[in-house]
Amino acid sequence: MSNRPRRTGTDLALVASFAALIAVCAILPAIKIGLPVGITLQTFAVLLSGAVLGARRGFLAVVLYLAVGAAGLPVFSEGRAGLGVFQGPSVGYLLAFPLAAACCGFLVERLPRGAASRSVPLVFVSGLVSSLLFVHTLGVAGMALRVPMDWVDAVVADAAFYPGDVVKNLAMAFVATAVHRAFPDLLPTRRARRVEVRETIPG
Repeated sequence: MSNRPRRTGTDLALVASFAALIAVCAILPAIKIGLPVGITLQTFAVLLSGAVLGARRGFLAVVLYLAVGAAGLPVFSEGRAGLGVFQGPSVGYLLAFPLAAACCGFLVERLPRGAASRSVPLVFVSGLVSSLLFVHTLGVAGMALRVPMDWVDAVVADAAFYPGDVVKNLAMAFVATAVHRAFPDLLPTRRARRVEVRETIPG
């Protein structure tokens, strides 16, 4: 008997749970620093989704969160909701979140065997690289296009988030490694992915 239905059900539950975690972290009071976008715990939850669930499920968890918010539930920062949020200065950060989660998951999946449960520095670097590549890059673009402000001012404004991101990525790495120690089979392995691909190809 195939365990695919059980695996699919577990995946759906994990995706939904982490989407809810992102929502909780988003609606906690933001720290105002005089910029169009405040500091929230969203990035922590987004990167944790990738680091814990892997690239595919982490990506889907963030997409589900964005879809729920776009549909009208108040799960965005400051309890906002609806498509109008994607017209504001935070649009770049929001659109970057699924890509950052997928990148973080991709990198953590490819760490040396057992590193995801033992190496806080490697998981931390995976999150930081993902944040720099996607969150900050698209965040700057969003502020430059939607505030509006020139690109230099947007880069300077975004730099104010760097210290907080370092702290959030460090916290994410500690939590992710602890989760993987408790649930060592949670993260997809390369062998498991190869088996899954073979199962989808008719013999």
